[in-house]
Order: sequence, then C-alpha cells, then structure tokens
Amino acid sequence: MALYAIGDVQGCDRELAILLDRLNFSKDSDTAWFVGDLVNRGPNSLGVLRRVRAMGSAAIVTLGNHDLHLLAVVLGAAQLRNGDTLDELLRANDRDQLLAWLISRPLMHLDTQRNLALLHAGLAPQWDVPTAQACARELERALQFQPEALFAHMYGDKPDLWSGNLEGMDRLRFIANCFTRLRYVDRQGRLVLRVKGSPKKTASTHLVPWFAADDARWRASSVIFGHWSTLGFFQDDGVIGLDTGCVWGGSLTALRLDIADAKPVSVACATARAE
Repeated sequence: MALYAIGDVQGCDRELAILLDRLNFSKDSDTAWFVGDLVNRGPNSLGVLRRVRAMGSAAIVTLGNHDLHLLAVVLGAAQLRNGDTLDELLRANDRDQLLAWLISRPLMHLDTQRNLALLHAGLAPQWDVPTAQACARELERALQFQPEALFAHMYGDKPDLWSGNLEGMDRLRFIANCFTRLRYVDRQGRLVLRVKGSPKKTASTHLVPWFAADDARWRASSVIFGHWSTLGFFQDDGVIGLDTGCVWGGSLTALRLDIADAKPVSVACATARAE
C-alpha cells in the first residue's frame, strides 16, 4: 500500500518503466502521483501515456504545461514547436482515447487525510488551499466544456496579480499560469513567468521562488510539484520539488510519501537533449 510521487516524465518511457520496477510498484496495491508533463521533449510520449493510463486508479496525474500544449495543438489553437516530440503520439490509432483521458486529468489533487496537495508548477501567494482547489476546478470545467475557447485565449503573461474580481479568460489564464508555468513571484506577489533559472543563480533581490513568498496563504497544506528542472530535487518547509530534469540528461525521481524521512529514488536518463 505504498504511495509515491514521481517527477516530470516528459516522454521518457524507458526511465519510467525502470523506476516503477525499482520501486516494486504494483498497480493492485500501490499509488503513484505524477506531477504533470507526462509528454514532450523525450523520445516516447506515446508509450508514457499508454503506460500511465493503463495503471488505472493507481495513477493520479495533474496536468502540466506540456500536456496543455499537446491538447492545444490537437484542437488547432497552437502549432508544434521546434523540439516537440509529439508526432508519433499524434499519429497513433489510440490517440483520441489517450487525449480524452489526458484532458480529464485535474490541475490539482488534494489529499485531505495526508494534508498534501499535488500540482505541476505553483500557487499564487494570495490563494489559500480552498481557493486554489476552487480555481483548479474552474479551469478543469473549461477544459471539459469549452476547450477551444480556453486554448484560444490561454497564452499570455497577464494578468500577473490575483484578484477575486478577475473574470472570463483573464481569470482562467491567470489560473493556468499558476498551475502550469509558475516559478517565481516578486515581492508584491505578482507572477514572474519568464525567469527559469535556479534560485542559486538568479541574482535578484525582488524575485523569490513562489514557495518562499511572504505570507503565502496556502501553507496549511504541503505541496508536491515539478516543472523546475534547474531547481532539482527540493524538500523544505512544506514543499517537495521533483523535477530532476530527466529529459535534459538528469534523472527521473520518485519519493515515497507514506513513510517519514523517505529518501528519493532516481533513475538516470539514457540520453540528454540539447536545449
């Protein structure tokens, strides 16, 4: 009855298979939480989606920015980019079934019994946990019932400051940016979406990692996230970061959540991509 969280897979199906084997993972008794970005940049996004979908209820998946990009491409709201590795998936006979499964995944998974929240990128400092969960449900409803309209207006960096008075696509864009793109905020709690480097190498006095924001209201729960390969494995003050950059030549990492002081388990990436 083990519970694991697994970092950004990004199409690295070989490494995922090895990692699950190393964990002695059983879909009949264990559960794996995936932080999002199952697809893209790695060599076998199709294999990853097939593998994780076949895990059934043993896999909890939150959506990441690459997952949303894939869905936007399929719906005609975005074009394939240099470096995308989605062609095989887009040609697959079971593409529609896999994408219907993917689009129905949540933006945030909350385990109230363990007081843990799973998501891909980050949370606005102005959100408490109930607000974050409600915002996730808003975006999930848009994905289910108006995906074309959502993807047509989803891309952009504004608005960058939360207000409960935000409406329409501005509101949904802000929510999507938090859950799938966020790394830094400024001292006023505004989203800063274009800075990607490690906090150790980002020399700025006005930027802080989203999880270090002063007076962040979501701290009632511990948060497990990915998205930040330059941060690497990170565990401190109620947050766990699991993106260890497998697709960039790092590793794919899992952490057992139902045992105190568990150590991360990692599988080295077979090949590194160029930036």
